[in-house]
Amino acid sequence: MKRVFSGIQPTGEIHIGNYLGAIRNWVKIGEQIGKEAIFCIVDYHAITIPHEAKQLPQLTFDAALANMAAGLDPNKITLFAQSHVREHVELGWVFTTQTPLGDLERMTQFKDKSEQHSILAGLLMYPVLQAADILLYKADTVPVGEDQIQHIELTREIARRFNYRFASESQPIFPEPKASIDKNAARVLGLDGAGKMSKSKGNTIGVLEPQETIWQNIRVAPTDPARVRRTDPGNPDVCVMFAYHKLFSSLENIEMVNTECRRAGIGCVDCKKLLMQGIWQELEPIQAKAAYLQDHPNEVTDALVSGADYCRGIAQDTMLEVREAIGLLPLESRRPS
Repeated sequence: MKRVFSGIQPTGEIHIGNYLGAIRNWVKIGEQIGKEAIFCIVDYHAITIPHEAKQLPQLTFDAALANMAAGLDPNKITLFAQSHVREHVELGWVFTTQTPLGDLERMTQFKDKSEQHSILAGLLMYPVLQAADILLYKADTVPVGEDQIQHIELTREIARRFNYRFASESQPIFPEPKASIDKNAARVLGLDGAGKMSKSKGNTIGVLEPQETIWQNIRVAPTDPARVRRTDPGNPDVCVMFAYHKLFSSLENIEMVNTECRRAGIGCVDCKKLLMQGIWQELEPIQAKAAYLQDHPNEVTDALVSGADYCRGIAQDTMLEVREAIGLLPLESRRPS
């Protein structure tokens, strides 16, 4: 990895699915390559669906704070807000003029989201802006979940098409970035057990959610539907609580729950209490760091400013190449030769 880019939307509270599926891996990447690990709060992407304008600045700040609390160190990596580097939308527009409509209409996520929200043009163009986010920094690696692989393939196609039309084969402007799937990343089920944990489904456990609230949500979460009474043996394999044990509990507790649930040696409430201990052991230091940052908000703001300054330099250099390649008039007073 020479340069890595990835982003997260500020559309709600950062949850344990984000943390276990992405942020924890970002921290590891940052330890390996430092400032060339670029992570972005993609607030322009957040407005591709209806949003509350007055809430977005706070959501963007909160997302940055949560990522820092979860381990992203702005002294090691680069963290910034997408809208603070205007070249994202400029390159996004350039790519829009070069991307066939059919390529976008085939995107699975567009089909899924258009069933949930009003179909705005921005929702259709989302993957083009995502391609601009990545290629603006000429990132060669993009850590993503499996649901984003189709978007990275489109990014590669956009880079390939642009290079073919506007650059030479020996000196392409953009690399074709590769998706990096963390094999150790967890696919976290939602509290309702109905698919992946998702803000839009309201089945999340927030990384910064109060301990009492987390417990109340776990306490009423469904378990093995066949286990009606305390004396009924259960099947951990169909219980979302056991899936969480595998993520948060010690091997000893995982084995105990697996055995005792099957012979009704432990009840669901006791099982959940044990799970809560594991979850809180993981989240308590994150929440302590978050509390510190909430008391020192300038540390978050300064990190975003510094990150944007660093990224802006890279982005401006890229756009000079792009503008010249596509034939735009230079920002100079003399007439073109």
